[in-house]
Amino acid sequence: MAIFLKLPENKISAPDTYEDFLVENIAKINQYMNRTLWFCILTGPAIAIGVAAGIFKRVPYSVCLLLSAAVLLLTITHLLFIKYFPKSEFTSIYALFILDILLAYMAYSHIYLRLTWFFVPLLSLLFCSYRIYIMSLIINYLTMLMTVWITSPSYTSVRSDYDSSVQFFYNYISGTTIEMILMAIVGIAILKTSHRYVREFYEMYMTLSYREQQVSESIDTLSSMAGIYDRVNLLNFRNMTEKPLTDENANKPPTSIEGFDHTSMVMSMKSHIVPEQMDAFLSFTNLTTLRERLLEKKSISAEFINITTGWFRAQYITVEKNPDGIPVTIIFTVQNIEKDKRKEEKLIRIAMTDELTHLYNRRSYDDDIAVYREKGLDDDFILLSADVNGLKITNDTKGHAAGDELIKGAADCLHVSIGKNGKVYRTGGDEFIAIVHLDDYAELIAEIAARARSWHGEYIDSISISIGCASHKEFPDATIDELERISDKRMYDSKEQYYKQTGHDRRRK
Repeated sequence: MAIFLKLPENKISAPDTYEDFLVENIAKINQYMNRTLWFCILTGPAIAIGVAAGIFKRVPYSVCLLLSAAVLLLTITHLLFIKYFPKSEFTSIYALFILDILLAYMAYSHIYLRLTWFFVPLLSLLFCSYRIYIMSLIINYLTMLMTVWITSPSYTSVRSDYDSSVQFFYNYISGTTIEMILMAIVGIAILKTSHRYVREFYEMYMTLSYREQQVSESIDTLSSMAGIYDRVNLLNFRNMTEKPLTDENANKPPTSIEGFDHTSMVMSMKSHIVPEQMDAFLSFTNLTTLRERLLEKKSISAEFINITTGWFRAQYITVEKNPDGIPVTIIFTVQNIEKDKRKEEKLIRIAMTDELTHLYNRRSYDDDIAVYREKGLDDDFILLSADVNGLKITNDTKGHAAGDELIKGAADCLHVSIGKNGKVYRTGGDEFIAIVHLDDYAELIAEIAARARSWHGEYIDSISISIGCASHKEFPDATIDELERISDKRMYDSKEQYYKQTGHDRRRK
């Protein structure tokens, strides 16, 4: 029976419950019934042809005309019911009643189509309604009783096996009553079975419709967001296809990814990836492992460098999963993040560098030292501690601008002298630490001292830097913290010697 049922095509107005669906079905079948009634108007002309051919010998042409006129009037009335009461069971029963009237009139007019009496209750099963079916049976049975009673004299007059019309009536009705009872029982069984299968069909349809709507909404959302992506591709693992959702290829039909490890989009990008990242890029975009990597995840992403446009982010987003939780519809997006990367690097640089000297700051030093603590020290590892001499005196006598000039001067001397051999950090007001990789630091200390002697500033003419060094080669068993304490002590020893030589008191202006 479900073959005649039509679910709403518009997913937005789909019925919320199975009961609502049955009501919508009644409205749809009412429309089909009205179309059937319009065809029934042709019954008159069809019978007239039969009269002309000698098939219906006792039927006048006036009966054909009246039959078509009556069906036309009743069909128009049913059409009005559909307009004002499209979902009403009364509208459905009225259509079935018109068919009963049509059959009764044909029987009265000696057009013998006896088997068609059972067609009307059978037709009522399309509504999937117990009430409509029972009412159809009752109306059909009563109409048949009335018709047989009226036509019994006519039947009796042409048959010799019945003594009276009453005998014919009871004989005929007894047989049709048994048939009608069987029809009722079988019909109810059909309705019960139909309801079970139609309900299953409805629930399956609504589940698929809901999933389809989810996928459609997800794709629509991603498509509407496509402006923020350079490229967007839809990967459908149900039919193994790839379809672009942006650029000039958006209107092209999907292409097959069956048997391929990478999509055509990925292969077109391959030539633009920096060689150092090629293996990582191909591993991330490998289709054979993609769905496994997306299990229990909404998305995965990775960042790569395009040799032409710079940094970009590749991302796979799960749109739909099958009942086993395996992604079957996936969006692949590519977004240029070169500007974001520059901003990120700038922020990192700001966070990790000293504003005054542009050297690395204490945070950067702690991060780098943590790496050495974890991985161990190299043989050429050296810690250098430095401090500007006389900064407090300069600040007190010539102002903080002169003091800042001293700090920047010291930073320049340290940075230029160490160069590519290490990193210099400003860890306090006039305190510096450097991580250096050299076999020996004696020449480095001499170079820093030479640069300090040749330095001249705008507010102050000279600069002096106290330096202390400790190397892993000197103290192979020492930890980083111990090397730092050793270099600090040597630096303070150097500073103390400076003040003794110059006769300056560090605590007095």
